[in-house]
Amino acid sequence: RFVPNNGKKKSVAVKNSDINGRGVSLKQLALHIGLSPGTISVVLNNTPRADTIPQKTKDRILSAAKEFNYRPHYFARSLRANQSFTIGVMVSELTGGYCAIVLNGIEAALTKKGYFYIATSHFHRDDLLEHNPRMLMERQVDGIIAVDSQIRFESASPVVSVAGHEEIKGVTNVVLNHHIAAELGVGHLYDLGHRKIAFIKGQDFSNDTAVRWETIMAAADKRGIVVDSSLTAQLVGDIGTPEIGYIAAKKILAHQKPFTALFAFNDISAIGAIRALQEAGLRVPEDVSVLGFDDIYAAEFHNPALTTIRQPLFEMGELAGQTLLNAISKNNIIDEIPQTLTVEPELVIRCSTATAKRLKSVKQPT
Repeated sequence: RFVPNNGKKKSVAVKNSDINGRGVSLKQLALHIGLSPGTISVVLNNTPRADTIPQKTKDRILSAAKEFNYRPHYFARSLRANQSFTIGVMVSELTGGYCAIVLNGIEAALTKKGYFYIATSHFHRDDLLEHNPRMLMERQVDGIIAVDSQIRFESASPVVSVAGHEEIKGVTNVVLNHHIAAELGVGHLYDLGHRKIAFIKGQDFSNDTAVRWETIMAAADKRGIVVDSSLTAQLVGDIGTPEIGYIAAKKILAHQKPFTALFAFNDISAIGAIRALQEAGLRVPEDVSVLGFDDIYAAEFHNPALTTIRQPLFEMGELAGQTLLNAISKNNIIDEIPQTLTVEPELVIRCSTATAKRLKSVKQPT
């Protein structure tokens, strides 16, 4: 029997199949707790109004819902609000740390407000960049977050682009201050006495490649550092593993020109580059300092621990999620949607950079 707790001690018979299977109805749960169905719905759906309800009351509601196997009716809620409470997320790939950390931040923002998300990877393939957002929109998502993804679609729902640099009406870009990042990175190596610096550029398809390279070149020129094309290599391939950094560093080493530091496009490629340097008989950081970018989770625990330019990736994802939900709540009014939200980088000094020493000749591994 299901006994209401509203002071009247009135009994309500509930079938075992209701409790063990579908669970009780919202009205039955409300009668048991002695609160209105609306109050219970607000708490269980974690709507903004839930913040006005005392925690003790929330705990009673959640405890009773769990005890009697109550589950909110998703489709009924969706029809009432004319929303799917689902967000589409486009990422390039999830093998590396960048997208995964951003996605963690997105999830944190969405789950706080009772939203679910569908994530899809496109690997920078032209067909998937067009196909995936169409599939998301066909599933009635309330908005789309694109992570390091080109926007090749039009949407009546709000769109937020992480690492997006195109000005598109109705799209909010969450971007890093790359000018400051370049100043921090090049400045750190310069202050350590490095003048012969090798560089690993990002892939052509990455949204950040062009702006990051332009700002690094400007920071180097400001300090009189000559960027040697033979000490520069570009990442190739859509896999997010250290292998592409390893291959890029091998191309630089093949020129047999000495250098005292290497500034990589990201931490994943920096880790691969360190392997190539070690195979060439170069110690990091004693012979060559290596600087990464992103500060992924593995950076601190690599050997040597990686000095890097930290992007607040989790916070960027969280900001993207919060911004999208805010746009949804305002019915995607263009005038109220910010064009660009900029976050600041941070230099994290660990063990892979050190004071420049005499240039050491490069030997090719046998």
